[in-house]
Amino acid sequence: MAVKILARLTRSVCATLVCAFLPVVVVGAAPGPSPATSAVVEDLMRRDLTSDPHREALLLTVEYQPGGASLPHRHDAQVFVYVLQGEMTMQVDGSPRVTLRAGETFYEGTDDIHRISANASRTAPAKILVFIIKDKGKPDSRAVDEGRTP
Repeated sequence: MAVKILARLTRSVCATLVCAFLPVVVVGAAPGPSPATSAVVEDLMRRDLTSDPHREALLLTVEYQPGGASLPHRHDAQVFVYVLQGEMTMQVDGSPRVTLRAGETFYEGTDDIHRISANASRTAPAKILVFIIKDKGKPDSRAVDEGRTP
């Protein structure tokens, strides 16, 4: 029974990450079928914070294929992003769009809607390191409906 619960929990965590970070689209694509693009998410570490038993820290990488982008989303958490490779275009609502290169950083606050998270290149991949501090038991990320604010 414990093995089944653990397997179900693992699938749930993986599904959350897939829904959070892999709703990949091609930015500016023409109507009709879009070319296959994908992002690869690697969960590197997940640890409870010793200073606050109700919070946890996550460390992961996300690699965007050329032209790949995430749909608008939010984390309800503090999110620190470091660009490892390539160039990323990022924007949270209320702030200007920025293009970041390897070695540059980006921050998302607990109330931010991450409107744009896209590989700035159509020819080279981009990879980011993401550090998240969030409440335990809450989703790592959730989608944002285009027509309304959550």
